[in-house]
Amino acid sequence: MESAERQQTLIERMRTTERVTVAELAEETGCSEMTIRRDLDQLAERGVLRRVRGGAVSLMLRGEVPPFGVREHEATKSKRRIAAELDSLVTDGESLILDSGTTNLAIARVLARRRVTVVPLDLHAARVLGDAPDVRLLVPGGRSTPGALSLSGPLTENSLRTLRVDTAVLGVCGISVEHGLTAHDPDEIPVKQAMIASAQRIVAVCAGAKFGRTGLGHVCPVTDLDMVITDGDAPTEAVERLRDLGVDVRVV
Repeated sequence: MESAERQQTLIERMRTTERVTVAELAEETGCSEMTIRRDLDQLAERGVLRRVRGGAVSLMLRGEVPPFGVREHEATKSKRRIAAELDSLVTDGESLILDSGTTNLAIARVLARRRVTVVPLDLHAARVLGDAPDVRLLVPGGRSTPGALSLSGPLTENSLRTLRVDTAVLGVCGISVEHGLTAHDPDEIPVKQAMIASAQRIVAVCAGAKFGRTGLGHVCPVTDLDMVITDGDAPTEAVERLRDLGVDVRVV
């Protein structure tokens, strides 16, 4: 079993089990206890678990959003395709606000090769873009969320409201015609709304699985969007309903 596959197996185990032992995992996977200890140490660095003597305790509570370090390694091919499609829409010299999240981190990695101005809303993307020679990087103020390192609060909102950019790239927790764009964290809502108010073009990026989901708070109706870039898991009926409302939906 390859390392990535083995660690994904351990992640799935930690979604449903509060505590595991090294001996149990070694028996289940057929790997040595030394290998399992190394995997657990790496998963602890990603926020999946806390190491304890002889095993680990899960930090992935049921029903909660998985840690950033887990989400970053999920559906990577899909995220790269979404990033490539967004990149094809951007012209040199364009200015963008880039929402927080793992899909937008994949976009940041692509934009690091471009001559653009980018306002990233998490410190992971800011780090990626910081050394890019042709990127003009503008980092707003605000409160940083542990793990995800996303920026929020009045400082972030006020910074965004002073800007006028070409494109806002929104991350999505849930999207539907009935409920619009929604977010799980209420602190994200005014930040996303400030992004929308500051941009000429609004692009939402998300996995197809986000269609039909509803987060805690409403961000905007889908008719505020110019475009949605998603993957092949998006339900055909939901995609067509968006297109009927005049939203350009790109399935990649």
